[in-house]
Amino acid sequence: MMRSRITSPYKENQTTTVIELILLGFPISREVELLVFLLLLPTYLITLLGNILIIYIIVSHSNLFTPMYFFLCNLSILDILFTSVISPRVMDNLATGDKTISFAGCITQCYFYFFLGTVKFILLTSMSYDWYATICNPLRYSTIMSPSACIGLVLFSWVGGFLSVLSPTVLISRLPFCGSNIINHYFCDSGPLLALACTDTTSIELMDFLLSSTVIIFSIIFTGYSYACIIMTILRIPSASGRKKAFNTCASHLTIVVIAGGITAFIYVTPSQKATLEINKIPSIISSVVAPFLNPFIYTLCNDTVQGILRGLWVGFREVLVGKGRELLSRVSKKDH
Repeated sequence: MMRSRITSPYKENQTTTVIELILLGFPISREVELLVFLLLLPTYLITLLGNILIIYIIVSHSNLFTPMYFFLCNLSILDILFTSVISPRVMDNLATGDKTISFAGCITQCYFYFFLGTVKFILLTSMSYDWYATICNPLRYSTIMSPSACIGLVLFSWVGGFLSVLSPTVLISRLPFCGSNIINHYFCDSGPLLALACTDTTSIELMDFLLSSTVIIFSIIFTGYSYACIIMTILRIPSASGRKKAFNTCASHLTIVVIAGGITAFIYVTPSQKATLEINKIPSIISSVVAPFLNPFIYTLCNDTVQGILRGLWVGFREVLVGKGRELLSRVSKKDH
């Protein structure tokens, strides 16, 4: 099968016609690819079901109409969108063996990956402010985290993500590509795309580095300050049970922040992403596949309220199944007589 190559618009005054790129992925055999597909498919489905269940629980229970669960609902929506940008395409490549992707599709995937990832990072920072207000300023909490403030923080997350990613992606899409059309990754990351360009990409890499560093470092500093205040407040609680209860309330958020912040900083806070392409594949999988899969479990394991609702849903579901089973048996026995 012939593969289309990317040609430079600066050679012989030709207009570039980009047809497709090839996602190299991991150098594994066809049998292993199918095995990875069989592992990734249930992981993706559980990710979807877990986050949809959390959204359903929050939306259907009026006692959960609070800032914390408002942010959590938005975070679950982001996890669904974020993993859906990567996982379906990867599964299609693994199942069919066809690793081609159009240039437009590649740029689109690249944009939404960074857009949704940035929104998630800013949203996690907003959630740390919510926990700070909850524990450090409980008497003023309703004033600080008013409905308008919560909506404003979520809108800021989406607008901030949109603006911070737009310029680098547009610049990458307009680069001349005249060498290999093989992307050394399993999805369209910015580093592998820049490595294919046949022109100097230093200015774009610098812009990308400055924008990502600004978002990540600001988020880490703000979140770190919030949790420093939270920890100092918790340590002043006289009873051990009170300290444990206060810490458990924000343990899920802190766990997600540590995972997301550590992986993102490792991959993208570097002046040149092209130098670390092979190293970045594993942490990218953790960020785009494993973390969205684990997040619903982290939410529920660290949240007694959600656990109680889930137990109630399971009991109700089990009663319905038992009732349907008894009804079916009753019909069968009547037919036998």
